[in-house]
Amino acid sequence: MNGFSRRVWWALVVPAAAAAACGGGPPPQVPLPSEVPATSPYGTAGELVSALARGGVPCAVTLSNTRQDGSSDADCTAVIDGVSFENAISAFGPSVTREEIGTSVDHRRGQGQTLVAAGNWYVHVRDPAFAPQVAKALDAVVLPGIGIAAPSRSLPAIPAAPRFDSVQHLAEALDGTVGCTDRQDSGAGQVTCRTGAKIGRTPNCAVLQLHADDTARDKAIRSEISHPGAPASLVTAGNWTVNLCDYSLADQVARALGGAVVAYDGN
Repeated sequence: MNGFSRRVWWALVVPAAAAAACGGGPPPQVPLPSEVPATSPYGTAGELVSALARGGVPCAVTLSNTRQDGSSDADCTAVIDGVSFENAISAFGPSVTREEIGTSVDHRRGQGQTLVAAGNWYVHVRDPAFAPQVAKALDAVVLPGIGIAAPSRSLPAIPAAPRFDSVQHLAEALDGTVGCTDRQDSGAGQVTCRTGAKIGRTPNCAVLQLHADDTARDKAIRSEISHPGAPASLVTAGNWTVNLCDYSLADQVARALGGAVVAYDGN
């Protein structure tokens, strides 16, 4: 099961399965909050990514998927004031009712997730501090989490060096280890690329980021490892992080670049 399949399963199926296990059958559907606009000019994850860029929140796509029912998803990384944060976009096809979307929204908010929503879509903004800017860019509303958010997780000892003076130099170092091809520079010290082919693996994504200081770096890392059901594997040291979609590369990258591995299994 890939990341998007896990996300859809967790958001829509888990609540019903839990209720069925208690003998009550599927739970009643929950309507979307009345403040969520009924319509939106954006109907797909790709359109939302483009709208974010036009609204001053460029977001580099790390994963994307389109399902048979016309629904689409995208994970992307945005950078504002030197701080990167992740967005998980879910746009639903015409066969998905507003009540089904509302049920998913209700469950996610109950897990402490902050969402931005309008029409047939919502965006999980993993750093709630940036949700108002995302909402403004998309002409949508912020739906704060209503449950208990995941606790801040401790980090391993992170080496003070090496440090890189540009994200391009970090990309070159990664390329010398497991590859870093098809590079896309999103600005503000961030590059996405494909890893693994150099050592015979199926190419997979990586997000490379420079950070203003240790505090910004640690905040970005904690943002990546604080979401139930969303595993993550990063390599970090000094002023940089490499967020790997192929978790099995982490130890090799850490040895080659002199970094530490920060792994989160989603539990």
